[in-house]
This record gives sequence, structure tokens and C-alpha cells, in this order.
Amino acid sequence: MAGRINDDDVKAVRDAVPIDAVVSEYLQLRNAGGGNLKGLCPFHDEKSPSFQVSPSKGLFHCFGCQEGGDTIAFVQKIDHLTFAEVVERLAAKAGITLRYEEGGYNPSHQRGERIRLVEAHKAAAQFYAEQLDGPEAEIGRRFLADRGFDQAAATHFGIGYSPAGWDHLTRYLRGKGFSDRELITSGLSQDGRRGPIDRFRGRLMWPIRDTAGDVVGFGARKLREDDNGPKYLNTPETPIYKKSQVLYGIDLAKKDIAKSSRAVVVEGYTDVMACHLAGITTAIATCGTAFGGDHIKILRRLLMDNGSARVIFTFDGDAAGQKAALRAFEDDQKFAAETYIAIAPDNMDPCDLRLVKGDDAVRDLVEPRTPLFEFALRQIVGRYDLETPAGRAAALDEAAVVVAKIKTRSVQREVAVQLAGFIGILDQEYVVHRVNQLAQWARGRGGDPRGPGRTGRGGAGRSQQIQAPPVPSGPALNLRSPAHRTERELLKLALQRPELVAPAFDAYGSDEFTAPPYAAVRQCIEEAGGAEQGLADSREYLVRVLDATPSESVRKLITELAVEVFHGKSIDETYAGEHLVKVRLRAVDRRINDVQSSLARLGSNVAPDHLAAAQNEVWVLQQYAQTLRNHGAAAL
Repeated sequence: MAGRINDDDVKAVRDAVPIDAVVSEYLQLRNAGGGNLKGLCPFHDEKSPSFQVSPSKGLFHCFGCQEGGDTIAFVQKIDHLTFAEVVERLAAKAGITLRYEEGGYNPSHQRGERIRLVEAHKAAAQFYAEQLDGPEAEIGRRFLADRGFDQAAATHFGIGYSPAGWDHLTRYLRGKGFSDRELITSGLSQDGRRGPIDRFRGRLMWPIRDTAGDVVGFGARKLREDDNGPKYLNTPETPIYKKSQVLYGIDLAKKDIAKSSRAVVVEGYTDVMACHLAGITTAIATCGTAFGGDHIKILRRLLMDNGSARVIFTFDGDAAGQKAALRAFEDDQKFAAETYIAIAPDNMDPCDLRLVKGDDAVRDLVEPRTPLFEFALRQIVGRYDLETPAGRAAALDEAAVVVAKIKTRSVQREVAVQLAGFIGILDQEYVVHRVNQLAQWARGRGGDPRGPGRTGRGGAGRSQQIQAPPVPSGPALNLRSPAHRTERELLKLALQRPELVAPAFDAYGSDEFTAPPYAAVRQCIEEAGGAEQGLADSREYLVRVLDATPSESVRKLITELAVEVFHGKSIDETYAGEHLVKVRLRAVDRRINDVQSSLARLGSNVAPDHLAAAQNEVWVLQQYAQTLRNHGAAAL
């Protein structure tokens, strides 16, 4: 049975690992005011940042999709890990030794699968790097030297060598305590006739890391003629390696991408190396697959889609490179960033360019010159005979569809005018009108912009329905209600600034909150020991409140309230007192109305003693309400 991690150790991990440091490994954060940070949510697509992080409270919340929680919850969701796996991962980063209950700790059996697979890859990367110094790896060192990479470059990028034997790595990892099942699952080994054998043999090895810096796979380059395998062999799909979701070099480039709002997309591992060594430290590459939607999501979170963002693609000028550029343009509409394409003289890739012309030529290559849309349109138009009316009409039909996909109307018009020039159509407004027609039809039908009867991959045609955006999963609340707004603000105070409302807040009952979700939050605070608990340790207090949640929707609401900014300009005792009084006063007025309504319904049938008690209660409540109005928080 897996051991349970000691509660004190879980708390130590939460306290030791700042949430903003962890979140920053996946997306760019900026100041949101009030000590909070904001960024583009990694859990749903959005154009403007609604994802907020509160470093002081150790919480995050997205006001778009309602996801929220602490550092552990964030890593659980973004990396699809269990609670224990996240705690183990964060503990390793913080240098904390975890204690396990229920029978102690057996690393080979009790650690989560992802943790084990990452550790296997880490050990493999170290093994391969050590092999690069051996006599057998001379061919690999020569390969690197011929491309301008010395030992320092190999060390910087963690390059290694896989021995040509059948099971060198497999035996090494077995000696480290990894099971055959783990080795097969990781993709480092594969089934042989007599058991597992190495997947990579006699090849130069590039470790592929995720945004957090963990090695999750490898890219292996063929070195010998007698190797019958492909030129490049990558790790297969595994629980930790999805080729459509990794970018080679992202661990080295992410900080500079966020800082400079610029990313350079190249085609191979050596191109990334050449760019970084030439000073282009924002270079990344895909790993054996086309640049696609999941890669865009990674970049968008780092770029923040601000107006100055730049993405430069450096594709080869051959047919395959042109096809890649066109495919990238299709996905480009998901970027708000400006995208460009860079093709080196003589169609050289960055690695060859650096070797022949030096670092300056590489730096000059990636300076934005040709907008990607212009390159894509010229490739389309270039396939037709523009000397004939039929050729120009056919070119317009195909290219206008691409232009119609541009979301921004002003940019769409500008590109349409340029398209007219590319084709040689003097009547620019005719081209603009044609593009507008296609764009309007696409918006109205929610289908392919090629016109009625034309379908995309789904084949839905004219019957294709526009799907409504998903409704946020958070509880429905009427924030136009003054009562709900006041209750929300008071709960925010109780969670974020308990010193301003305790101990008065702890005397409030859940029934004083008219919105059921707010009443549930009040109950959680009570079960956590009340707002007074937040005076000693605000972070531990929030953890206890979250632990008391009866459902995921209430948990999300608590994280939302714990990071949401206040509406007032000065958040002080006066502000807190006003909200305490408003909530209590409304509760008193409701009770008075309830009693009076009950008496009115009973009429003459009410018993004399019951009538006297009710009238007395109303009188006491009215006096209390008047005192609250006259003296404010002092009357609480």
C-alpha cells in the first residue's frame, strides 16, 4: 500500500515553493495590482489575461474558466499528476525530504508514475552525456565539430551518445532500480527477443525537456551508414512525452521569450543550437512533427499576445519548407502576435548559415522582414498563370479564402489590397469586396469561408451548427444585486484581510449570506476555525478553508474570492466595518420582515403569548437596526 505523505511535510512544501515561481515556468506573469499577478490562462484559450496569481496567499484563479487552487492544484492540472506526485516533485525542487506514513517509504513502489519516468529520463540523459567522452563516440564528436559545435556547446545543451550495443542503457537503469515495465513505458527501452533492449543505439542524443526543465524524451541522430533507421528517431508517445506538446529548447528560451516578447521557430535541434550560440536565445523547434495548435498555446502563454510580440519562422525555401509555412499561416490566426518568415540566402538553415557566414548572419536572418501572410499569399499566387484572366481569377479564388480568415477587419482589408497587387488586379475594391463576402459567410455559417456548399474536414456543409462557447463552471450569482456584491466583498475581506474583520465576522451565521454559494463559503471559513485563524498564518488558514470545501464548485469560488481585487480604493478598518454593517443590517431587516409576514399570514389566529414574543422580537431587532445605522461597526 502506498504511504501517505505526512501533513506537516505537505505544508512545508506549500510554504517553500512560491506559486508565482511555479506558474512562471508555464506562462508569463505581469503585475495585476494589489500584489497580484496576471497572465493568459493555460487551461482555456483567451485573448486577454483573466488568470490571476496571489503570491502572498499561494493561490491562483482564472476568472474566465473558474479554475483555481494552490500551487499543488496548479501543477496537478497542468501536468496531469496525482496529488502525491506533485508533492514529491515540488519537494525535490525545494530540497525537502518527505516522510511517509502507513509503513514507511519504498521509492521503487510508492512514487508516482510520472515522477519515476522523469527520473529515468534524467538518469538516461546523464548516462548518454558521459558516453559522449568515450572512444566509440568519436564519430558523434566529429559530427558536432563539423557543424561548429564544441564540447562547451554539447555540455550546454546536454548532448550525449547512445552506445551501439543492445542493452547498455537498459542494464544501467536496471542498476538504478528501474523495472523493465518502467523502461518500456518510458520509451527508453523496447521489447527484444530475450527481454528489453535499448531503443537508441549508436546515435547522437539530444535531451528534450518540457517547460519546467524536466527531460521527457530524446531526439536521436543517425551517425553510421549501416544504421538502417530514419535519420532522426524520437521518443515514441509516452505518458510524459507528447510530440505535439513539446518544443525543443523551450526550457532555455522561455524566459527570454517572455522578456522580449519574441520567439524564433526553427526546424531542427542543430538550428536551435546555432541560434542560441549566435545570441538568438529565443529559438525553439518542434520535435518530429509540424508546428501546430498545441505549440501555439505554449507560445501564446509566454508571449502574452501583446501588440509588440513577434514570432519568426525560419523555414527552408524548398517545397517542404513552403508547405510548412502555409500550414503555419493557417494556425497563425490563433496568434495576436505578428508573424514573419525568414529564409536565408541559398536556402541555408541557421546551422549551415552560422558555419558558412558566422553569428552575425544568423542574427541578421531572424530580423523580421517578410510577414508570414505575404509569403503564404505569394506561394499561392505563384502557382497560377497571372498573364491570363482565368489564371488571375483562379488565384483570387484560392487566396481570398486565406485572407478572409484574418480576424481583425482593418488588417483583413489591408491584406486584401496587397493581394490585389500580388495578382495584378487594378480594381482593389473588387478584391476587398470578395474577401468581405467570404468572411461574412464564414461568420454567419460558422463553417469554411469558401462559400455555401463547401465544407472543411468535418464534411458538415450547410447544416454545420455554430457551437456556443462553454459556460463557466462556477456558481451562478447575481452580481447586480447590492446584497450579493456586499456579501462577496465581505467574504473577500475574510479570506484576504482577516485582520480587518475578525473577530466580528466569526459571529456571523451562514444564514446572513443570501446567496447559497456565499453561505457555503462562510460555512467553510467557520469549519476552518474562523477568520481569526488567519491572523497567525494567512496561508495555512486558506489551506484549511479549502480543505473544508464540500464540492469543487465551492473550492473554485473560494480561490476566486481569495485573489479577486477589492472594489474600494482604501481597504482599511472603515471599509471593512461598512461591509460588516451592511451584511448584518440586511440580515436584521430580513428577519424583521419574516416575523411581520408570519404574523400577517396568521392574522387573528395567532396565540397571545406567541404574538407578544414576536412583537418583542421585532422591537428588539428594530432597535438593533437603528443602532447599526447610527453607530456603524461599533454596534456589532
